Amino acid sequence: MTVRHFLTDLDLSPAELDQVLTLAAHMKAHPYAIKALAGPQTAAVFFDKTSTRTRFSFVAGISALGGAPLVVNPGESQLGHKETIADTARVLDRMVSLIIWRTYAQSGLQEMAAHSAVPVINALSDDYHPCQLLADLMTLREHLGGTQGRSLAYLGDAANNMANSYLLAGVNAGMDVRIAGPAGYLPEQRIIDAAQARAEQTGAKVLITTDPVQALAGAEAVATDTWVSMGQEEEKQQRLELFGDYRVDAAAMAHADPGAVVLHCLPAYRGVEISAEVLDGAQSVVWDEAENRLHAQKALMAWLLVRSGLADAQTAELVRAGER
Repeated sequence: MTVRHFLTDLDLSPAELDQVLTLAAHMKAHPYAIKALAGPQTAAVFFDKTSTRTRFSFVAGISALGGAPLVVNPGESQLGHKETIADTARVLDRMVSLIIWRTYAQSGLQEMAAHSAVPVINALSDDYHPCQLLADLMTLREHLGGTQGRSLAYLGDAANNMANSYLLAGVNAGMDVRIAGPAGYLPEQRIIDAAQARAEQTGAKVLITTDPVQALAGAEAVATDTWVSMGQEEEKQQRLELFGDYRVDAAAMAHADPGAVVLHCLPAYRGVEISAEVLDGAQSVVWDEAENRLHAQKALMAWLLVRSGLADAQTAELVRAGER
């Protein structure tokens, strides 16, 4: 059986995405019913970048699945320094059941997966943040009743990993996705092309624009992200001026559907990319979104182990029942 990895939002087909999200809802209702990592089996969790939600959700999730999380911070292993990524993968897959990596270059994840006999999960890279989008889609299913045919607007820095993942995961879930940012800060054409190809399968629509009002018009979900990501601190003042028209505040929300919900992957900077009034208001679902990182990632880990033929028969039966 082929080992399944989760490196980009499109590594799940639309049907598989539905399975994972359905399983996540089941596991949220029954937090300790599926022990996919009983043993305890070990999951290696590498952090090249600082983290709050990713660290806590994976560590807590691995533990809830009956496993032992082994967190590795920068400088605590030979990965990428004295030892190649490929050789690290060849060693780890004999010792651990999952490899989870929050890193910079997408190419590193691809190399790890190419040489690993256990699932590799992208916990964030410079190009994508697919685990965050599983949580976001789960949250939208909870609050909107579904994603098919729904509309989502993303405002702000649209040339970053969050914009890429909103575009790809959104259309994969059947959503009409509108991405708005300044000229020069929009998704690369390869991301747009991939999104449009998947949208043809799901019936979704893609809009890339520099006009925030056009993106917001009637949107049922509104999302944003920090304007100054890690490593961009020297550009802070320039970015604050550049993205000013893309702030998610009360004036922006007036263009969206009256029942629209607001998403932010956090950490949020009140008064910058989003106003405190909106972030802390009735339309905000960011705290449910943060919690759902735990449930969505537990479902993903269990699903990958089953689909890779690495779970026992009882776990496989429970997972397949929960995804229906």
